[in-house]
Amino acid sequence: MSAVIPEAGTAEEIIEEMRRVAEPGQRRLDDGTMDRLRELSGQLSAIKADTSAAEHWRFLQVKQRMLAVPEAIVERHLKDATVLVTGGTGCIGSALMAELRQRGPRRLVSVSRGITVGWPRVESADYLTADICDERALTSIVRKVKPDVIFHVAAQRDPGVAEVEVRRTIATNVFGTRNVLTAATAHDIGQVVYASTGKALRPYSPEIYAASKRAGEWLMAETAQKTAIRCSAARFTHVVDNSILYRRLLAWANPSEEDAHGGQTVRLHGPDIYFYVQSAPEAAQLLLCAFVGATSGEFRLQAITDLGLPLTPLDLAIGVLVSTGSTTPIYFSGHDAGYERVPFPCLYDPLTAGDVSPLLSAFEAASTTNSPSPMTDSFRLSFAPDRRLAEQLAALEGDCASPLGEPRLKERLNDLSWSLLDAGLRRAPRWALERCAGQARRHWDTMTSSHRRMLQSIDDLLRSTTYRD
Repeated sequence: MSAVIPEAGTAEEIIEEMRRVAEPGQRRLDDGTMDRLRELSGQLSAIKADTSAAEHWRFLQVKQRMLAVPEAIVERHLKDATVLVTGGTGCIGSALMAELRQRGPRRLVSVSRGITVGWPRVESADYLTADICDERALTSIVRKVKPDVIFHVAAQRDPGVAEVEVRRTIATNVFGTRNVLTAATAHDIGQVVYASTGKALRPYSPEIYAASKRAGEWLMAETAQKTAIRCSAARFTHVVDNSILYRRLLAWANPSEEDAHGGQTVRLHGPDIYFYVQSAPEAAQLLLCAFVGATSGEFRLQAITDLGLPLTPLDLAIGVLVSTGSTTPIYFSGHDAGYERVPFPCLYDPLTAGDVSPLLSAFEAASTTNSPSPMTDSFRLSFAPDRRLAEQLAALEGDCASPLGEPRLKERLNDLSWSLLDAGLRRAPRWALERCAGQARRHWDTMTSSHRRMLQSIDDLLRSTTYRD
């Protein structure tokens, strides 16, 4: 075992030693390693205590953040309307229900599985129980309620769980979304507003959660093009109010006696990970902006322009440990399934990055349009026609309903994701593709196989005689 790093060691030196002492990917660490990590974690916390405390405070303060909403327009459209919210009993759903009630709808209805507890309910609203995966039950509710607008918030939202519960995630996030759109089409609902995720900015993703939400955006775009329904969406990032990470940090910092005896650690993907955050009220207000920002014939998405400086899980973890007086050691365990390790090299373009929301890719930043709020960015998202998409969706549905193993479902969703990449790229302007390809080629030697395939798709498209800007 190496010599103990003195208190005067830098944070970088301590982190390097922590990574050397405990390599990533281990399910359980021996007692000697745990003791060493605890010692190093204490030294790191001492060095970063003030900075991490400030970042912890900044994280919690985000709960108070709000968006500027065009009130006159929102109230004009919602007053005396009938509104249906899927997932209205969850964190964002309940925040949305509260925002909607303030605008005077004639009737406000939530439909959910009714499993989520702990979030406040709105007086005078109706709470119905149904699973969006049950097309018949959902269609029956839409037929009876006859809403003017549906806010579709219900989803499986945990990227880690998605990699384990593949079938359930696909059924909910892909086919549940399709069920909502099918019911809306069948009963002449005027508008559907979709709650999406910043992870869907990736034009291709092998992760189940990101891929399923990207597929949901495609279904919305298809409905916007083929029907009279006005389709729009809001992209969210990490919501402080229902933060999976923060809940885990608190549990790790205060382990039960059994957990502590079993070698509990604060498990972080790495020391240099960054993430953006927003509040549940911001998410609900962003959905209202998406509602009034919709237009017939195209699919528009909204994202918050300024999300503030990103945070690091390491600073947040140390802030929690210091505030609770916990001695739980920090372990850099590597990326869990469901979380992207390395982003595509040209996901952002320096030409537009910083001027628009970080939840827009380089291709999407080229399609921005007028926004109903000065605090949000609005952009158009569309996909070129491709017969493979319908065929692959049908194949995915068939396998989802069969007893086939989940590895097969992952393959099916992955096939759909690659086709969505091609269909999305065909709607991107040539100059954006050329800039992306030029930037990405410089990283060829260090790119993952998936990223090389993405770059190859861009190069093939640029050489294609059928591509039109």
